[in-house]
Amino acid sequence: MTGPVVVLGDTLLDRDVEGVVNRLCPDSPVPVLDETAYADRPGGAGLAAVFAAAYGTEVALVTGVSGDEGGARLSTLLDAAGVQLHPLPLAGPTPEKVRLRARGRVLLRHDRGGGAPEPGDPSEAVLRLIARASVVLVSDYGRGVARHPALRAALTATRAPVVWDPHPRGPAPVPGARLVTPNESEVRELAKVPSGGSRLAAAERGGQSLRERWRAGAVVVTLGGDGALLCSAGSTPLMVPSPAHADGDTCGAGDRFAASVAIALSAGALLPEAVQRAVTDASAYVADGGVATALPPPVRRASSPPAPSGPPPPVAERVGTAEVASVVAEVRAAGGTVVATGGCFDLLHAGHLATLQAARQLGDCLVVCLNSDASVAGLKGPHRPVVAQADRARILAALSCVDAVLIFDEATPEATLSWLRPDVWVKGGDYACGAGDEPALPEAGILRRWGGHTVVVPYLDGRSTTDLIAAAGARPVPVGVEGNR
Repeated sequence: MTGPVVVLGDTLLDRDVEGVVNRLCPDSPVPVLDETAYADRPGGAGLAAVFAAAYGTEVALVTGVSGDEGGARLSTLLDAAGVQLHPLPLAGPTPEKVRLRARGRVLLRHDRGGGAPEPGDPSEAVLRLIARASVVLVSDYGRGVARHPALRAALTATRAPVVWDPHPRGPAPVPGARLVTPNESEVRELAKVPSGGSRLAAAERGGQSLRERWRAGAVVVTLGGDGALLCSAGSTPLMVPSPAHADGDTCGAGDRFAASVAIALSAGALLPEAVQRAVTDASAYVADGGVATALPPPVRRASSPPAPSGPPPPVAERVGTAEVASVVAEVRAAGGTVVATGGCFDLLHAGHLATLQAARQLGDCLVVCLNSDASVAGLKGPHRPVVAQADRARILAALSCVDAVLIFDEATPEATLSWLRPDVWVKGGDYACGAGDEPALPEAGILRRWGGHTVVVPYLDGRSTTDLIAAAGARPVPVGVEGNR
């Protein structure tokens, strides 16, 4: 099959906080961590999707994402990794997993947030995606996505091989899954394997028991640094040893293994070949330093230089992720239509205003996705923008036709749209139309993932920021004119 690799499951926002410990807390005998840096990355099914995308194949992620700052951060990280996000709205905040680390060791893990997907069927685009997949990897972290009845029905009906990475708190894999990938401790818990006897014998008994219970094609029991045991029907279990035992951070090793198996099966590999490749890849992943080196993330240094002195430019209310999330949640709770548009809006002019007013008439709220200063400079050149993002956002938010403003740093609004999921995306200008007279906008394909659509509204001819800048530069300033010019 030539379809995309589809990863389905629960995604978390993972954060590693690095620091140093030089003293104990004065009121209790616990270490005090002085933070030096932190790094964010997708976790759970999101991490598996990032690993799969690193192979250079098309990867689509079907997962729950909340309309909060954590969800926006996840959308940006996934977009940067080349993962197509097909979000399902969550009933609670984005789940987060925070690890406090010093000298490469985890001192404490703090989990927060989380919630099951909201009731309702997924979009037709998601169901079609599963139907045409080359392989589906279910990365279950026990938070509800793998329980969704419509998704389970689609997984049962797909002709693609299904690889299921289970969780003790999650549901059983759908019958007919090609391969299920529990680790050793999960097998002991799920299969109730009695203690005693050899390790391999216990893994074999548990693996075969689960394979029969789940009616799966095969079960592979991962054994950490020792490799994996493949249990198939009617054949002697296959022990695949690790090429070399490596000590290191094993966070994400199971996701690395499952992603490697899925990629191999999508390319037509036999099960033993896929498992051998996955053992090799997971072992190399741990030996090379784990997630800290496999995913070089943007890192924020706690000791970064201070901001320039003086008060920052004031930003109007209704600007920012939290404000946008509040507006959108209120409209959706009332069954309304969320409209969004985007652009640089540098030197706001009558053409901009006409587009914004037309867009607001198409729904119950209008969110403006505003290119940041860095984004504008990348698109327009080093001499733009003329007006800084804080002032541009403030002017837009002051318009009666704008309900909220969201600033984004990327060259395109794809990650922002994947988080926001507007019902209508509006552009002003002269765009050609594609098949069925749908505007040939690059955002059109993104909107189709959740059933949204794109609209082009007429623009006022002769209005251009570039022309305004050129005209202003060509005019001499009269002698004696001072103040705001």
